[in-house]
Amino acid sequence: MALILIADDSPTEVYVLQKMLEQNEHQVLIAEDGEQAVNMTHQNKPDLILMDVVMPNLNGFQATRKLSKDAETSHIPIIIVSSKNQETDKMWGLRQGAKGYLGKPVDEASLLSQINELLGSQHG
Repeated sequence: MALILIADDSPTEVYVLQKMLEQNEHQVLIAEDGEQAVNMTHQNKPDLILMDVVMPNLNGFQATRKLSKDAETSHIPIIIVSSKNQETDKMWGLRQGAKGYLGKPVDEASLLSQINELLGSQHG
């Protein structure tokens, strides 16, 4: 069981992701924008972050870069979950420090396998 932060400003997306995670016994935190995601990550130290790209205040790429450059949070894997799923978006997301990239709508099997892979590599 992991503590996973969902950063997304769409209540529908949050609901879908939250349901998938909770069915698989993960605990969920929710941030509504990139800035909130950064603050909550510092406060709660989640095991993993699912980061949307298009959000108010700080977008997902900016928030990812901020977290992955900060020694306090750089170990926390970030999976970008976005409707922007061109190859260039993926490459840019990974260059910002994300460990994974999923297009929306999210496929539950892909999501869980990426989460398990990233969390497994942390505890291995």
